[in-house]
Formats: sequence, structure tokens, C-alpha cells
Amino acid sequence: MSNAQNDYFQLFALPEQFNIDTKLLEANFRKIQSASHPDRFVSAGATEKLASMQLATLSNEAYSTLKNAARRAKYLLEKHGIDAVADTNTALPMDFLMQQMEWRELLEDAKAAKDIPAMDKLLSQLRAEAKALESELSELFDDKKDYAAATEVTRKLIFIDKVCSDIQQAIEYLD
Repeated sequence: MSNAQNDYFQLFALPEQFNIDTKLLEANFRKIQSASHPDRFVSAGATEKLASMQLATLSNEAYSTLKNAARRAKYLLEKHGIDAVADTNTALPMDFLMQQMEWRELLEDAKAAKDIPAMDKLLSQLRAEAKALESELSELFDDKKDYAAATEVTRKLIFIDKVCSDIQQAIEYLD
């Protein structure tokens, strides 16, 4: 595989930045999926079949990474040699750590009470917080190229993303 294909942004013909055109991402993903569909390679040789399967797999991985803001930010940092979730990258401001504990407690209380409206409210609050962080990341990555500051914000977004996922699972479980 060429280096261009290993670069998620190049794969989908997108500029390497945090703020991406999600409609273009979606359209280019569909084109690749269509072009690499197994039905198109029924009579192809083993090498061609393998190449199309690898492309389909890569495009799925790349699409899920770029579509999700937290994973996209983490990927951008990795491209600049920064592992946002490395053991050496664990410091977060005390106020955010306190906020994390509060969100987790609210979630645990709501789960114990089987209170879906409380979970929905927390989910809305976290999504609003995530939007603000995404806006901040857009500025840090695309305008300022401040990867050190983007690392801390990315870590916050990854945490919020995880709590949102936990809330959604809890709601589905109770539904």
C-alpha cells in the first residue's frame, strides 16, 4: 500500500485539519466502498481480491476515525508524534478531574434510579461540552497549530466521548 493510502486524510481527499467537510468524507467513503466491493472482484485474481479487501478495511477504519471528533483529534496528534493517551500524558487540570467525578456520580445515581430523563439531561450537557471542545480543537489545530494545547483538549474530549457512550449504553439497557 502506498503512503497516501495509509494517510486517512489523503485517502478521502481531505485537507489534513481538524475541521473537515463531513459530507465530502461521507461521499468519498461511499465511492471507495463501492469501488472495493467484493462483487466487483468475483472473477479477479487473488492479489486483486486481497488489495480490494485491504482497501475496504482501511477505508472503514479511516472513516470511523475521521468521522468521530475525538478519534480525529487523537489521529492528528499521532501524525505529529504525540500520543494523547500515553501514560506520560495523564495530567489534566484539577477542575476537569472534579467535573469528571461529578459526571460519573450523576451517571451512577441515574443508573441506580433507572432515571432515563436524568441520563438524557447529562448526555445533552456532555454533548454541549464536547461541541465547545471541538470548536477549541478546530482553532488549536487549524489556526494556531498548537499541538501541545490540543493534546489536553483532546484528552478531555476522549473522556467525554467515553462517558457519552456509557450513558447511551445505560439508556439502551434500560429501554
